[in-house]
Amino acid sequence: MAEKSGVEFEEQRLAKAENLQTEGIVVYPSAYQRTHTMQEVLTEYNDAVHDPSSSKVAVSGRIYSVRDHGNTLFLDLRDESGHIQIFIRKNSLPEGSFATVKKNLERGDIIGVIGPVFRTKVGEISIWAEEITVLTKSLFTLPEKFHGLTNPEKRYRQRYVDLIVNEDVRQTFTVRSRLISTIRKIMENKGFLEFETPILQPIYGGANARPFTTHHNFLDQKLFLRIAPELYLKRLIVGGFEKIFEIAKNFRNEDIDTSHNPEFTTIEIYWAYVDYHAMMQITEEIITETITSTCNATTIQYKNETISFERPWRAMSMKEAVRDIGGVDIFSLSMEELTEMGKKSGIDPKKLAEATNQREMMVLYFDALVEEKLIQPTFIHGYPVENSPLAKRDPTQEGFVERFELFIAGMELANGFSELNDPVDQLQRFEKQEESRRLGNEEAAMSDYDFVTAIGYGLPPTGGVGIGIDRLVMLATGHTSIKEILLFPSMKSESGQTKEDEVT
Repeated sequence: MAEKSGVEFEEQRLAKAENLQTEGIVVYPSAYQRTHTMQEVLTEYNDAVHDPSSSKVAVSGRIYSVRDHGNTLFLDLRDESGHIQIFIRKNSLPEGSFATVKKNLERGDIIGVIGPVFRTKVGEISIWAEEITVLTKSLFTLPEKFHGLTNPEKRYRQRYVDLIVNEDVRQTFTVRSRLISTIRKIMENKGFLEFETPILQPIYGGANARPFTTHHNFLDQKLFLRIAPELYLKRLIVGGFEKIFEIAKNFRNEDIDTSHNPEFTTIEIYWAYVDYHAMMQITEEIITETITSTCNATTIQYKNETISFERPWRAMSMKEAVRDIGGVDIFSLSMEELTEMGKKSGIDPKKLAEATNQREMMVLYFDALVEEKLIQPTFIHGYPVENSPLAKRDPTQEGFVERFELFIAGMELANGFSELNDPVDQLQRFEKQEESRRLGNEEAAMSDYDFVTAIGYGLPPTGGVGIGIDRLVMLATGHTSIKEILLFPSMKSESGQTKEDEVT
């Protein structure tokens, strides 16, 4: 018994494609010369009357519906710009063409149409078809018209179908594209240069996270997909560039949930001769300008909350946030008291046991009791040195660094700091991270000795920040799941097997 193919086309549609080919029709031609998009037709012929115009247009698109009235057909034809009605009358096409169209073309097929424009009796601008060209025969039936594709699992796995049938989904990704373009223009207008740094790295760094590991056969060397571009970008600051950024794809081998995906997009920005205060300001400017440009407003609705991006934004220390919002005065309590209270608050007992001082406890309490309550844009500063291996120490507070994170709608949107540029201190912190790795912390940073060498040549005072583009898109589009704003989110194989398993 022959094995089934990995793809089973619909027999009825395959038969129609063969019928077209039998009649000498090229089912999958290379190109089509159109004169107008749908929107251009609607704009240019806005004053069209019932009698067809003498001039003709050529349009192309996908058939979304077919209404059969015997010797006439009405098609809803759509391209990226919009849709228009196609009127097909039997005696308006070359002899035999109407029967071919009626028998073999259907919802989902892509065609080209030439004909004059007119307005129907009910006032709808339409094209009177005089010539129809098959451009692509669809071998699968689209989800039915009125209910569309609604199953989330199928929508994410077959995003191409989701985009065909759900106009709001196409709009989401149009917004995403324009949002990223807006950010890029803002940075260029501020005098920043865009660079690209390696995605495959021999040493991963720039964040505390688990990496994806691969192997380069020719070099016979283990490599990692980057978890952040930070250490390479700071090498460029050492090299003499002063205002730089990268819109970067990063990869972290971690959990998947509504706000995390293993592959995600950030913008990382580095600016010589400024500190973290300047990076807070530019973060505020970038996000406000981007949201205002994308949403045409300085306020948005998100999760039933009205979020205002009016500046200036609130800023508070982590100590203040845990005390005033979380209700815990960390530094007035002993480690034993904090451990017991933490267990009652639902903090992971293992993390409580690993904390070595009140500063590290403060971070655990912040994550558990405060973060999700930060709805309006809020900068949190005053992070402990133990959690910030790449940030400059705060000269006014022992054990703390000049670092901030931005929270909006209960999500972290940005992380920035005054960059550590003391090579001796950096080397010591790397060594502490290595000790943490040896004790089992898989998220601890690796020691990048070449980076230490680089800043040993002299890294000027520098501010840096990373902003999460995916979460910014979630805010701009109102989506509460990151899967809705990623074209192809990471998902488990339907069969539970890897592609390699399937072929072996």
